[in-house]
Amino acid sequence: MNIESVLLEIDRIAGGRHGDHTISEEMRTDPRTRRVFVVVTALLVVELVIGTSALVVPVLLGKRQEVPWIVWMRLIVVLGMTVTLFYFSWRAQRGYWWAYSRLRLFSKIFPIVALTTAAIPLLYPKWMVEEQICFALIMLGISEYLSTDHMRAAYAKPPRAPKAPKVSTRETSAEAHSAELHH
Repeated sequence: MNIESVLLEIDRIAGGRHGDHTISEEMRTDPRTRRVFVVVTALLVVELVIGTSALVVPVLLGKRQEVPWIVWMRLIVVLGMTVTLFYFSWRAQRGYWWAYSRLRLFSKIFPIVALTTAAIPLLYPKWMVEEQICFALIMLGISEYLSTDHMRAAYAKPPRAPKAPKVSTRETSAEAHSAELHH
């Protein structure tokens, strides 16, 4: 099993019914689309550097015990989210609508969560509140780039497949019984 088949399976699971839907090659390779993803990748790298620094600095300064467990958990979660966003960005660059959709959605939700938790008095130390504000601002920047008219047109939502009429087993049984009576 090669890596691409594993990634396609992840796409199928993560993307649901639109897991295999990709945008046109023309829109995917458009210079405006490529520029957006260059900026988004750069912003995600900044997120990764900030998150990694926030995780490593207390260890290097020998202040692990002074950092509450909630801070360690938040730092690990933010790093995990950032790695996930890298994956979404990479798959969106390959043209997958579902990945663009998730990246755009999370770039709007994560700042709200970060700012809300940062606003809880005494939950985080001051340096972490500042880190969360930076995280939120960068994520909002990513959201803005992904929400341009060009990007929304390039990654237009795929049309819904028409729903097949539901046939209940009771109706099927009644129709079969009726057909037997007429023969």
